[in-house]
Amino acid sequence: MTKARSMRATLLIAAACALSACVTLPPNKPRSPQDPWESWNRGVYKFNSALDKAVARPAARGYVKVVPQPIRTGVSNFFANLNTPTVMINDALQGKFKASANDLGRFLLNTTVGIGGILDPATSAGLDRNEEDFGLTLGHWGVHSGPFLELPILGPSDLRDGPAKVVDAYTKPTQYIHNDYIRYGIYLPYVIDLRASLLPLDETLKNAFDPYAFVRDAYLARRAYLVSDGKVNNEELVDPGADDSPAPGGSSIAPPPTPPPAAPQQPAPPPSPEPN
Repeated sequence: MTKARSMRATLLIAAACALSACVTLPPNKPRSPQDPWESWNRGVYKFNSALDKAVARPAARGYVKVVPQPIRTGVSNFFANLNTPTVMINDALQGKFKASANDLGRFLLNTTVGIGGILDPATSAGLDRNEEDFGLTLGHWGVHSGPFLELPILGPSDLRDGPAKVVDAYTKPTQYIHNDYIRYGIYLPYVIDLRASLLPLDETLKNAFDPYAFVRDAYLARRAYLVSDGKVNNEELVDPGADDSPAPGGSSIAPPPTPPPAAPQQPAPPPSPEPN
């Protein structure tokens, strides 16, 4: 069983690689300094979009259509609470001990009074929800994000955040559930709930002139905003392969004029659980 699952995962990644090999850049488009692997990334994005259109989006739409809003809110609360240990640990790693204590209080209150996190009494009690992960911790201590990277199935990332997802996986309670059926039984509704929260953005993405570039720039701006705790400077992006003159179209990615919208009420998607 384990070997069959590994083979399926390998085939999916191989398919993404094959797609990336045949994708060319739009004509007369200047190269982005933070996207030197754009040809590969666009190929993987094409693969991810096809998978989303065939599987994830229909499942999310069916979920929204069938499941009442109060139940969906409870599901989102449950998964947000499940991610709280990851947030709490990364708060502490960044030296934000007050925020870490806040998250510990949230976790204890929501897990007990909130019936396993289905309810969210912690917010009503004044314990605000934070958003941290190991990629943000590395950024807090000065690790540059590096080139943008579109990951098969997992979506937009970068050279710092991609490997950090592996570390985050070991701070999640689900990592220590030894029954594969229970782990997958938790992971699948999480993915559907996450995709359902993104359905309102589908129309915006559909109307974007270049959906790939839109997703890439939004991801980079959002992560820069979170790393700096909302204090983003207009730092110029440097292309190592260029001369001292700025590359065409290679200006810095400035933060949005207003803070990016609050993240959906659920954790960042974990890597697919690996069977023990």
